[in-house]
Amino acid sequence: MREFIITKNDSGQRLNKFLEKAVPLLPGGLMHKYIRRKRIKRNGKRTEFSCRLEEGDVLQLYINDEFFEKAEEDTAYLRAKPDIDIVYEDAQILLVNKAPGVVVHADDSGTADTLIARIQAYLFQTGQWNPADEASFTPSLCNRIDRGTGGIVIAAKTAEALRVLNQKIRDRELHKSYLCVVCGRLRPKQGELRGYILRHPDEHRVSVHKTQVKGSRTAITKYRVLRETDELSLVECDLITGRTHQIRAHFASIDHPLLGDSKYGRNDMNRNYHRKNQCLCSYRLSFDFTTDAGSLSYLNGRTFTVPEVEFTALFPSQPNHERKKPHASHRR
Repeated sequence: MREFIITKNDSGQRLNKFLEKAVPLLPGGLMHKYIRRKRIKRNGKRTEFSCRLEEGDVLQLYINDEFFEKAEEDTAYLRAKPDIDIVYEDAQILLVNKAPGVVVHADDSGTADTLIARIQAYLFQTGQWNPADEASFTPSLCNRIDRGTGGIVIAAKTAEALRVLNQKIRDRELHKSYLCVVCGRLRPKQGELRGYILRHPDEHRVSVHKTQVKGSRTAITKYRVLRETDELSLVECDLITGRTHQIRAHFASIDHPLLGDSKYGRNDMNRNYHRKNQCLCSYRLSFDFTTDAGSLSYLNGRTFTVPEVEFTALFPSQPNHERKKPHASHRR
């Protein structure tokens, strides 16, 4: 018999979800069978697979030892360096400015140097998280951005924060603004791009259509030009919808692709400006809760911004029309 005492991080989730993480070698069908036959009990009594666990609950599992053999653990955090740029941190969440080129989770490349591994390494080395003390919870990311995109990524340090933030993201109560550099000078300088985005998974890209085609989804991007040069525009974007590669594909579809974008962009411009990643940054995050946020209510109304976005250096500090002309008396 094995016993689990439910901690705060384990509480609030369904029994079957907890068991899937705490005993990953136990097949789902067998788990349900053992619950029905009272070989899995809660506080010494029969339970249901859908019951919500509470802090202090004791689970008794009368099942074979083979299911408790150590599964191969994800120990990437032990090999990762805690190299993260922290925008904000408290006891429940961590906002990190991801650098372009870093992947958020392990992907087809097989790299173990991921953002989540770096975050877990930081929390482990600072004593804020120890997997030995957790039955099912692991610090996790609440959002993700492309490898080549920089900006704010949200990590939950507690199970409750993870549940609340995932729900708030689904309910669109978190708002992100992006900065990007597009090729050419946009006209008009402020507007809205509308279209239909169709994913092509085999090619790892999307296409934008003016009318709806089978499998496509509506895409709406609001934009505002902040600065310009003869060849480039610095643009602020707000996503009304959140589709794969939306900003990159939308601007490419109107012949103003993002500088540095190797998938949708212009190779000549990318070479001229020595850019290997798209100039795109999720630079501002606002918490605009319209419903109860529980223990995260203190975040409501707060906005966090990346203090410095590297590619803005391509532009003058002020638009040309805002620069003060020299006083007549100073001229020769």
